Amino acid sequence: MSQTMQAIVNHGPYDYRLERVDIPRPQGSELVIRVEACGICASDVKCWSGADMFWGNDEQPAYVEGPVIPGHEFVGRITEVGPDHTRFAIGDRVIAEQIVPCEACDYCERGQYWMCERHHIFGFQDSVNGGMAEYMRFPENARLHTVPDDLPLDKAVLIEPFACSMHAVERADIQLDDTVVISGAGTLGLGMVGIAKLKSPRKLIVLDMNDDRLARAEAFGADLTLNPTRDDVVARILAETRGYGCDVYIEASGAPASVRQGLNAIRKLGRFVEFSVFGEPVLADWSIIGDRKELDLLGAHLGPYCYPATIEGIASGAIPTNGLVTHRLPLSEFEQGFKMVKEGKDTLKVVLIPGTDAS
Repeated sequence: MSQTMQAIVNHGPYDYRLERVDIPRPQGSELVIRVEACGICASDVKCWSGADMFWGNDEQPAYVEGPVIPGHEFVGRITEVGPDHTRFAIGDRVIAEQIVPCEACDYCERGQYWMCERHHIFGFQDSVNGGMAEYMRFPENARLHTVPDDLPLDKAVLIEPFACSMHAVERADIQLDDTVVISGAGTLGLGMVGIAKLKSPRKLIVLDMNDDRLARAEAFGADLTLNPTRDDVVARILAETRGYGCDVYIEASGAPASVRQGLNAIRKLGRFVEFSVFGEPVLADWSIIGDRKELDLLGAHLGPYCYPATIEGIASGAIPTNGLVTHRLPLSEFEQGFKMVKEGKDTLKVVLIPGTDAS
């Protein structure tokens, strides 16, 4: 067996390279997987393109510690276990949650591990290299879950993003008589559509500027779809709600205009869930949140406690996934994949398949 592998290595913004690096070896309770696939997330693209939240600015330090192998949307099979590992065996198909919590800070001790103060996430720190490689190591603090052997790869690779979608929907606390708006019908937004539909809201409205994605949202359960390039979104939402506005607005587009749109479209005492990662600061009239509407403003980060239900929902078909993986590329074509995700044309989920030479 070769002692080296192909991996994409992040050396800085727009400086990602396909290299040969040492195959990781497990120690203690660690394990190593052979990566079956790794999706390209919008946050991966924003890191690649130099967003301040990853590389820092005058107000915040850099989050990335590199050089580092990116990728947190992975699934694979165990090839080697450390001498102290007892839970899984070679050949098992597994996934790890994005975050590797320290298990010692205040948040971890309270069970709020997804907000761990150290906050090491696969693919952003060199101690937790990610899945854009042939093999990757899971540290002993990684939170692991079994993936069904018969789950098709195009479904298995959606577990991580859909766990995030599920957490965002859970944060929204959707009730049966709610009108829910989801802004953004990319992979994560479409995951929210399918999961929100399981909550049986009175009406589910989805917004996107891509008609193909809106058609997919309808197939996944949306009652009404609107395209901001031609629809007066706020007026339509008000018309659908007797002038009050939606009860829930989930922002999953990453567009600053969507935040302002949501603040105007949501009713008084509504619940605004901010999920997406922005590539630039967002300006909005915060007086709407307090003085005018007394909104509940909620963040949604990662997919805590959502993996088992997400895996079960995807495997059973209760959470729709059809057609979401649109492109499969070898590691050698990662730059093309990143550009496709950034442009967002004719793509949803772009997946890298290590160990292949052609798409």
